[in-house]
Parts: sequence; C-alpha cells; structure tokens
Amino acid sequence: MNEHTVRSRSGAPTVGLDYRVAHLTECFAAGLPGELGVRAELRGEAVLLTGTVPSARCREDIMRIAREAFPDVPLHCDIVTARTAPPDDAEDLE
Repeated sequence: MNEHTVRSRSGAPTVGLDYRVAHLTECFAAGLPGELGVRAELRGEAVLLTGTVPSARCREDIMRIAREAFPDVPLHCDIVTARTAPPDDAEDLE
C-alpha cells in the first residue's frame, strides 16, 4: 500500500477506487440521469459529488446511484438544483 491507498469504513483497502469514481461520472452522463454536469471526485477517503441538476428528484437519483456504487465509502454531496421557474418580477434594464 502507499499514501494513495484508500480504506473503506471497515478499514479494508479499497482497490481501484479512483477508477471506480471515474466510471461513476461516466455512468451519470450515459445512464438514467443523463447528467453531463455532475462530477464525482476522490477527496481523501471520501467521494465528492459536485454539479448542477434540474430537479431535486435528479439529485436524489444521483445520490442513490452513488450509494449503490460506493456502499462502504463516505459520500459528500455538493450538487445544487438549478432554478428552472421563470422569474417572478420584470428585469430592470436601466
């Protein structure tokens, strides 16, 4: 093992975690969510999810997929939901 070896919550080394994280990002783009703007990154002993999605439902789907892919690795979600509703007031162009 080296300084890049990541251990799961159980303490066992997690082999190929960086490749699994890259594969997860590809799955988000090609799979059910179809989200190109969501990234998964390895941060220390955790996986960080970042990006912008159109709905809370989409964010929940992405978190479910990530939890299934990494059941023994801590997940951090910094995914935000885009505002898709039209503005309530007129824009002032002065």
